[in-house]
Amino acid sequence: MKVRSQPLVLMAAAGVLAGCASTPPEADPVVQKLNELDGRLLRIERVLANQSLLDLSQRIEASQNEVRVLRGQLEELQHASSKTQEQQRELYGDLDKRLALVEGGGAAGALLAGSTQSTGLPIPQGDDRANYQAAFDLLKDGKYPEAAAAFKQFLATFPNSQLSDNAQYWLGESHYVTKQYQDALRAFRTVIEKYPDSRKLPDALLKIGYCNYELKNWAEARAALDQVVKQYSDTTAGRLARERLAKMQSEGR
Repeated sequence: MKVRSQPLVLMAAAGVLAGCASTPPEADPVVQKLNELDGRLLRIERVLANQSLLDLSQRIEASQNEVRVLRGQLEELQHASSKTQEQQRELYGDLDKRLALVEGGGAAGALLAGSTQSTGLPIPQGDDRANYQAAFDLLKDGKYPEAAAAFKQFLATFPNSQLSDNAQYWLGESHYVTKQYQDALRAFRTVIEKYPDSRKLPDALLKIGYCNYELKNWAEARAALDQVVKQYSDTTAGRLARERLAKMQSEGR
């Protein structure tokens, strides 16, 4: 009996080994578990990568907004530098007259004081350049509601100024940075409609796309950004428009 049972044991062992050898690797529970873990890890890595790209995109956009404000500041300082001394002389002379009238009392002083309060301009007795610069300084200092009010009054008081198109654009920026996207959209559209030859046209059209993006008007946003790319491809506005379009595509917009 012992002699005959040994072949039977060997045959059983061989059968087990043959069964293991015939089991494909993909059916192995251990292999399946490893594959599942690999897939989950890959999905997590993709989510983290996308989040990092989104954070980076937001930081880049914030930096670009700061650069545009600084560029505008430099542009306007250069534009107004030739008349700075003349404006200062006029302002000092006007201030002396106003102080003399107020100090002298009487109806004339009261009338002058009332007129300066009613204009709503940052520099009531100043010209368009002085008031434009004062409004721009408010924007640069982060006083956005005050800047918006100053630019509105500038446009009402000096509608024919050579700086009107710039004032209209910065009015839109004052609203955009405070997330008043509907008001900003109206201001930027006015730049396009009223000042078709303005140097601010590419930036205004870009911001129309940005405002519509924030308002979730995807078709309008894409149309404005496409127009920037087609008409101003080699400009900073064109590059930013392409980046926002790529972002929209990645988001499925």
